[in-house]
Parts: sequence; structure tokens; C-alpha cells
Amino acid sequence: MTTSLGAAVVGTGFGARVHVPALRAAGFDVVALVGRDAERTSRRATRVGVDHACTSLAEALALPGVDAVTISAPPAHHAPLAHEAIDAGRHVICEKPFTLDVGEASALVDAVERAGVVHALGHELRWFPERVAVAQAIRDGAIGDARLVSIVDFVPLLGDPQIRMPAWFYDASAGGGWFGASGSHAIDMLRLWLGDFASVSAATSIMRGDERGDADDSFTLQFRLRSGAQGVVQQSGAAWASAGQTVVSGTAGTLRVQSGQVWLANADGGRAIHPVEAPAAAPAGAKPTQLESMTSYETPAYTRLCEAFARAIHGEPPAGDVPLPTFHDGLAAMRVMDAARASAAAGGTRVEVGA
Repeated sequence: MTTSLGAAVVGTGFGARVHVPALRAAGFDVVALVGRDAERTSRRATRVGVDHACTSLAEALALPGVDAVTISAPPAHHAPLAHEAIDAGRHVICEKPFTLDVGEASALVDAVERAGVVHALGHELRWFPERVAVAQAIRDGAIGDARLVSIVDFVPLLGDPQIRMPAWFYDASAGGGWFGASGSHAIDMLRLWLGDFASVSAATSIMRGDERGDADDSFTLQFRLRSGAQGVVQQSGAAWASAGQTVVSGTAGTLRVQSGQVWLANADGGRAIHPVEAPAAAPAGAKPTQLESMTSYETPAYTRLCEAFARAIHGEPPAGDVPLPTFHDGLAAMRVMDAARASAAAGGTRVEVGA
């Protein structure tokens, strides 16, 4: 019989909103919620049914039954919190963007290798059904050799008046910004589908009309992969409407993803390989915020991540074809992000991505 695992969750925002229910659904006992503000942490721990509200990770680690730690603090705190958990011999899930730079990421990879703990990164979008379908089609040779990629994603998250993003999100020095929040997911998706990056050229911008900070809310990333494929990622979190499409085209076919549906076109014609039914209409007068809409699809995917994390802790083989994202993946993504930021700072010049 598999032994139950206990977890401490660091973070009263995304941690309480997504980590806690996902961990529970994956069979973890959530022992503690950790936050810097005692009153808010206590209130949110009560709201999500967690017994212990702690104001430091050390306090949570002193509790019995904490086998793992999940970190959903601002990115500037990821490295010190992860080191604290690793030094205590706990398994760790760390949110993305992984760290502030490659140096911090490399040190964490060294730390988990020395400690022998299981480590994972918060790239739950790997489990989105449409992304799984695209990955399988590429593995099956449905498009031949991939040559050209376009990823466009505009969302109105930062313009939604019902959502108050934390102050750090607008602070570049704290690891805030849309490139880190969403671009890191796109980088992970591309690496999973098509392999490592060779070079990038990037530009970041701020579309929102306010003075909330210096972190980007929009970006364009041109890239070439080591396979020879090339493409562009263009995203904004400050658009006034949602719009997006992903296209991967190769020597034998083209895959297109839009609104969760996946189409394949090749010499035999076109067909849906992952059709999606239209969502049910919302009740009259109900209009979920962008954040609520995101929670509804993030939590099931995060549950799959937590399940894979638990299997790795128990020494069990993976279930399905989606590999657990690890700190090694985090380091690889940070190499791309550091190169992209260097490119943006230099006016978009092409920068090689370190191995």
C-alpha cells in the first residue's frame, strides 16, 4: 500500500488557489500553508481547510509529516526557499519562472543532485489535452520534420478590473512580468515538442496605460532551435480581448491549435485530431473573471503534475507520455530566458543560447 505524503505549500495566492486542491486531488495531505502576512495566511488557510498557518518555511518544516514543499512565492524568493527545503531533505515543486537567472538555477540543480530529493517545476500546462495531442502527433511523424512555428496568445488578464495582481508582478527586479509568467510556459512547450533552443532575438514592451511598475506585459520572441526549426512567440497579458493560435508546420503536414482544438492538415486532407465541445453557457448574470477562468483549467493539469511528482517520490514509473518537468528543465528554460533578456536589452540582436 502506497504511503500517504504530507506537503507544505508556500504561497497564499496561487499556492492556496491551485496547489492546495491539486495536491489533495493527487493524494497528498496538505499540512501547512506558509505566507509572510500572519493574518492573511491564517484567513486563507481556514478558507482552504489547512490546519497550520505558518509565517516561515522553517516553522512548517518543524511540523510532523511534511515530506514535500511546493513553492509559489514571488520568483525572487524561489531560490532561497528551495534551498531551505532541499537542505532539510524535502522533495520540492517550485513555480516558474524558476529563478531570477541561470546562476541561481544552476546552483539549485547542483543542490537537488547532491541531496537526492525529487524535484519538479510548475509547468502543469504540459498536461493540457491539446498540448498532449500535439506532442503525440509530432512523435508519430504526422508533420514530418518541423520547420516553422507560430505561437500567438493575447489575454486580458492585466486589464481585468476585478483582478488585483500582486505588486511584485510589476517589478522586474522581483522576477515579475509576462515573459516570466507566460513566456516560460511557451519555452517549456517548445522544448518538449521540438527540442532545445539554439538562438533567440527578443523584444519586450508595456502596453498597460498605468504606472504600476517596470516589468513587461507583452513580448515577442524569435527563435531557432537546434533541430533547425524556427519561429516566433508573441504574447500579451494586457490585451483587451482574448485571441490566440499555435501553428507547427513541417515537411509532411501542419498542426493548428485554437481554443483547445487541434487540427492536422497533410496530403490526405484536414481533420480534427483533438476536437473540443463548446463550453456550457454561464448562468445568467454570471461573468467569471479571467483569473477564475484560468483556475478552472489550471487545477486539473496541476493535479496531473502532483500525481507525477508523487509517483516519482514513491519510485514508481511515470503514467502516460508526459514527463515530469524537473529543475533540469528549469535550468534549460532560464538559459533561453537569460539570452532573450540580453537580446531585448541590446535592441533585439540575436543571442546564442548556452548549453
